[in-house]
Amino acid sequence: MSEPILTHYTHSHEVTNILSARYRSCEPEEYLPLEVMPLPERTAVPTLMRESTDCSGVILLGALCLFLGACAGPITAVRGDPKAVHYDLARSAVTTGDPSWPTRNVLFEHGLFDAFNAHPDNTITALHRTMVEERGDPDLLFALAELSFLHGQKAEKSEHYLAAAVYAYAFLFPEGTGEAPKRFDPRLRIAADLYNWALTRAFASEDGSEVVLQGGMFTLPFGQIDVAFDPTSLRAGDRALYRLIPTSELKVQGLAMRYRSPGIGVPLAAATRPIDESQPARDMVAPRLKVPLTVLLRIPQARQGLVEGHKLKGTIELHLAWDEESVSIAGEQVPLENEPSAALAETFTSLPITKLELLEFLGRLSGTEKPPPLVSTTPYKPGLIPVVFVHGTTSSPARWAEMYNRLLGDREIRSRYQFWFFQYDSGNPIALSALRLREALTAAVARLDPEGKDPALGRMVLIGHSQGGLLVKMQAISTGDRLWNAVSRKPIQELELKDATRDLLQKGFFLEPLPEISRVVFIATPQRGSFVAGRKFLGNFVRRLLIPSPVTSEIAHDVFRNRDALVSLPVVPTAVDNMSPKHPFIQGLQKIPVASPIKAHSIIAVEGDGPIEEGDDGVVKYSSAHIDGVESELVVRSSHSTQGKPETIEEVRRILLLHAGTK
Repeated sequence: MSEPILTHYTHSHEVTNILSARYRSCEPEEYLPLEVMPLPERTAVPTLMRESTDCSGVILLGALCLFLGACAGPITAVRGDPKAVHYDLARSAVTTGDPSWPTRNVLFEHGLFDAFNAHPDNTITALHRTMVEERGDPDLLFALAELSFLHGQKAEKSEHYLAAAVYAYAFLFPEGTGEAPKRFDPRLRIAADLYNWALTRAFASEDGSEVVLQGGMFTLPFGQIDVAFDPTSLRAGDRALYRLIPTSELKVQGLAMRYRSPGIGVPLAAATRPIDESQPARDMVAPRLKVPLTVLLRIPQARQGLVEGHKLKGTIELHLAWDEESVSIAGEQVPLENEPSAALAETFTSLPITKLELLEFLGRLSGTEKPPPLVSTTPYKPGLIPVVFVHGTTSSPARWAEMYNRLLGDREIRSRYQFWFFQYDSGNPIALSALRLREALTAAVARLDPEGKDPALGRMVLIGHSQGGLLVKMQAISTGDRLWNAVSRKPIQELELKDATRDLLQKGFFLEPLPEISRVVFIATPQRGSFVAGRKFLGNFVRRLLIPSPVTSEIAHDVFRNRDALVSLPVVPTAVDNMSPKHPFIQGLQKIPVASPIKAHSIIAVEGDGPIEEGDDGVVKYSSAHIDGVESELVVRSSHSTQGKPETIEEVRRILLLHAGTK
């Protein structure tokens, strides 16, 4: 029986040469099949058992095993952190900045993985050629969209971004040429994002802060695309749109919730200005409002055009968020991407809200700074019920942002309502501010619907916070002479007044409900006054700081001759005076109920955990805010500024759904 032997290569450098030839690289991305190699000349040596002094064979065998082990790279599946695994599976150009796994697979399948980093243009050209040969293969179209986008980022060339948008559009909408992505294909959302982001970059301004839309013939890496665009479409109602900010790139702060409608198209926030600067706009769109809209580049038969090499044609479309939420593409309704919360936040960016609120309260805003009394977040649209928000003392429409954001994010709400905001000098007498609200609402209805054809305008909902709730109440009551008798010992006819002053007082104190109002909501409203306003030093302090308006100055001069008829001084009170529990105005107003058939609701804030009936919100006591005869009353554990609290917002949402008939 022959002795066992261990064979080894005669020269160890021969091993290195053979391995170097057979295994070009040990890169982790490259695994080569093991080959059967002819052994070089060998010699027989005794086993280690017999010749322990000659251990070179063992050393070489060990080195060979280690070398082969290092190069082979073990294939394993090890349980890991699910978040880390999902993060790796979800990699893409729009999440991690890397090619997704489907795109990596395409590159490997065509032997182009390493080539893309070294020669991206040649790689994309090769894949495009293969895509054409394979009649618009969806896998190749998706890979081309992602790789073109990544190349566009590195090369900083708009043609690659535009190519990415074309490829993504062709992948999403085959229009009879090949297959569309399935419902649960993760590439579906990635492709939509690639299309949206690529369009944003393709039409970006030089500094990248805006989107600049334009038509014309655009060069692509594989040809051309003729893009049509009508500049006159840049409008919202009677206002022109300009400075288009991409909202998907905005980091929103200050809002608890961010609402986003995923879909196709570039979500933007646009500034507005009157189309005819020489004449005021007829609509009520707020001048500072950033209008949310979506830009879509429609490319009919994109996949077929790519396959057959035709010159592509596209059309840029603008879709205002309040006009439509989806478009028809290739026979299906496709949702439009929209970012209403980001557009809202952009509206208030860089606006010194607190400073402006204080200056307006004190009557110190100049004419150029003064906002219009009634503004809307959309152009008037017949069939939508107006919801009118009225802010409180030293406040502004900005304080409704959280509530408006939530309501706008609710499809049921935004499809049934339009939102108006009243803004006023909150230091003025309450009767005067209430009259200004009445006049603004009446004028808006007359201007928007002069023939009275829109029944929705007759179903208005007024929502008032704090002093704003008192202004709201004065639109929904029948006073007779009760309110006037509370502040004057003589009938108004017996006073010595100018006709203009008498007419103003008549309109401010002798009220009937506005016929357009059908529901009111009071939030933290001092129905019987505020204990803070009742502090004498505060009233004196405000009176010294507040600059009377021309109207109040005229009234004061005229009424002073009749000072003996007034129940209390000062002759013309401030809003703070009016809200003192001892002031005759609030004492008279609290006795007048909301007129039937107007429905009323109360939301009352109470701080702390103590008994509700004994509580307050830091400004108004529960006993002052509570009134009888309301359809509902909700107590929220909150400070006075409760209009941004989730409980308050959801109650308003419930009331609006009830009013619309959906609950």
